Amino acid sequence: MSDTATDAFVSYRSLLFTVAYEMLGSAADAEDVLQETWLRWSGVDLGVVQDQRAYLVRITTRLALTRLRTLRRRKESYVGPWLPEPLLTAPDVAEDVELADSVSMAMLLVLETLTPTERAVFVLREVFDVEYEEIAEAVGKTQAAVRQIAHRAREHVAARRPRGEVTPTQARTVLDAFHRAVETGDLQGLLDILAPDVVFLGDGGGIVQAVPQPIVGADRIARVFLIGMTKIAATTKLLPAQINGYPALILRVDGDVDTVLGLRVDDGRITGLYAVRNPQKLSRVSQETAVTRL
Repeated sequence: MSDTATDAFVSYRSLLFTVAYEMLGSAADAEDVLQETWLRWSGVDLGVVQDQRAYLVRITTRLALTRLRTLRRRKESYVGPWLPEPLLTAPDVAEDVELADSVSMAMLLVLETLTPTERAVFVLREVFDVEYEEIAEAVGKTQAAVRQIAHRAREHVAARRPRGEVTPTQARTVLDAFHRAVETGDLQGLLDILAPDVVFLGDGGGIVQAVPQPIVGADRIARVFLIGMTKIAATTKLLPAQINGYPALILRVDGDVDTVLGLRVDDGRITGLYAVRNPQKLSRVSQETAVTRL
C-alpha cells in the first residue's frame, strides 16, 4: 500500500466516519464500514482516481447502504425502542451549527424514518454538499432520480425535524434547568421546562432495564424522573456533557457510565428525551469522537 493512499485515507477518515455514522446511527457499524472502505481503497489504482475525497466517499456510501439494509432487519427484532449510539463530541462541533444538527440525536431519529436510499441521498446532499452526479454514482441511480429522491427526503425531514434553530447556548440553558430540577426534586421546575407533549424513549436493548414503550406527557415523565432519581441518588452522579454536538447528561452509577440522556428542544422547551442505557452503545462517551463535514 503506497504512502499516498494511506495518507489520503487517514486525512479523510473523520469525514468518512461521519458519513457512515449519519447513515447508520451506529458508531460500531460505521467503524466496520471504514474497515471495509480501507480494504477496497487498498486495491484501487490511484492513477485513475481524479478526486480521492469523492472516490472514498463513494465507497463508504455504497458499503454503508448495504449495511443499513441489514441494520433495518436487525432493528425489527430489537427489544424496545432503538436509539442512535451516542458520541462524546468536541466543543467545536457545536460551533458548526449544520454539523451539530446533522449528528444530533433528534436528527438521527428523523433520518431513521427515511428509506436507505433517501437517507444516503439526504446525508450526502444536505450535510456534505456532494454534487448530484457523485451521489448518483454512489447510490446507483440516475441524476434525475437522485434529484427527485433528494426533494422527497428534504420535505420528509423538514416536516419532522426540530422547529427552528437552537443555539448551543439555548440548549445549554434548557439542559441546566432540567438538570437542576431533577437533582433538587423540583416537580414544578420540570413541568415548566418540559413541553406538554414531550416524549421519553429508553434504549436498553434487552440487556438492561429501560422503559419498554415511549412515555408521553410532561406530568408522567416528570414523575418517572423524580421517582427514579430518588431511588438511586446515593450512588449516582448526573454530569453535563457534549453528546452528538449538543448539551446532554451522563448518568454515572458508582463511577461507571450507566445512561446517556440526550434531548430535543423546540421553542425553549424539551420535546424529546432519549435515554441510551444499552451498554453496547456506551463505549463512545468516554473519549471524544472526531466528526467533520470537511
